[in-house]
Amino acid sequence: MFSGIVAATGRILSVSPLEDGVRLTVDVGALDLDDVQLGDSIANSGVCLTVVALDGNTVQFDVSRETLNCTVGLDAPAEVNLEKALRLADRLGGHLVTGHVDGIGEVVKFAPVGESHELVIRAPAALAGYIAKKGSVTIDGVSLTVNWVDGREFSINLIPHTVQVTTLKRLAAGSTVNLEIDLIARYVERMQAWRDTGEGANA
Repeated sequence: MFSGIVAATGRILSVSPLEDGVRLTVDVGALDLDDVQLGDSIANSGVCLTVVALDGNTVQFDVSRETLNCTVGLDAPAEVNLEKALRLADRLGGHLVTGHVDGIGEVVKFAPVGESHELVIRAPAALAGYIAKKGSVTIDGVSLTVNWVDGREFSINLIPHTVQVTTLKRLAAGSTVNLEIDLIARYVERMQAWRDTGEGANA
């Protein structure tokens, strides 16, 4: 479990093929690895990955073909947002994030508005109903608040700090991003769907 508060940006140095996926070698930049061990989880641009090797400031992760098929940004050298898994005593500065990407969004607009930036994303149709005004959404591992929703499109206001310390500053119209909907929305939808079948009411 994560909070969506990016701790550092790193860079994928190499992508090596495996039988059913790839192995990433990532330079983790300023991310503190003192308490990281083999088997720990680190989110890479919103994707929860398991540490399989440590060597100085580089970490290796195995990424399955299934994960590659439903995410972006993990199949070639690129900058990534990094966050270590939460401990129970940690502050929850963002919102509860699982690191399980729900779909891929497309950037419609990324432009300065005063000192901030407006980011407009078009969500897949299957996810649009889970995104609500003033609700939470995770974009490439960053916990953000939705300003407005219009059909499949939604807007985010990015403060200068967020732009500066994450990979979101590199976005442009046409870019694709990893999306994770709010965990609470998943459960609300499931409970409603179960009740609608009639079985939930009779349980």
